[in-house]
Amino acid sequence: MTSASFKSTSGPGRRTVVAAAGAAGLAVALTACGGSDDDSSSSSAPADSSGSSSPTGDGSADGNAGGGTALASTADIPEGGGKVFADQKVVVTQPTAGEFKAFSATCTHQGCAVKSVADGVINCPCHNSNFSITDGSVKSGPAKKPLPEMQIAVSGDSITLA
Repeated sequence: MTSASFKSTSGPGRRTVVAAAGAAGLAVALTACGGSDDDSSSSSAPADSSGSSSPTGDGSADGNAGGGTALASTADIPEGGGKVFADQKVVVTQPTAGEFKAFSATCTHQGCAVKSVADGVINCPCHNSNFSITDGSVKSGPAKKPLPEMQIAVSGDSITLA
């Protein structure tokens, strides 16, 4: 038996596979951190509009109250905290009892997904930006712009995207 009998002539070589895997990993990393502080896709609704988010069952005033994506029960959102819904790219918070807010779950620094809500802030693990659960404003980190507010409707004990 010679070493030539172990040499495969079909398929890509080991170096090709390793190089392709490295390139794919780099592409993923650059995509995740490829955003900028220039957020041209921020919410079109002003933060101070009365229909921004519907606190405590005011969903009937919003024409889309029944047509949104169901997110959670009000009991699922802790008072003084919140919950990230990664699939919908939204974070819902309850700054005070019965007051529910929603923000984009995409960090305004470089487009990473925020991952958790703790101690009154929404946390982005990529570069440690933190945002207020009350208004989405930047509390710390390299982010300079607040998280855009998103429309939700609260009807009874159900929270839906509006």
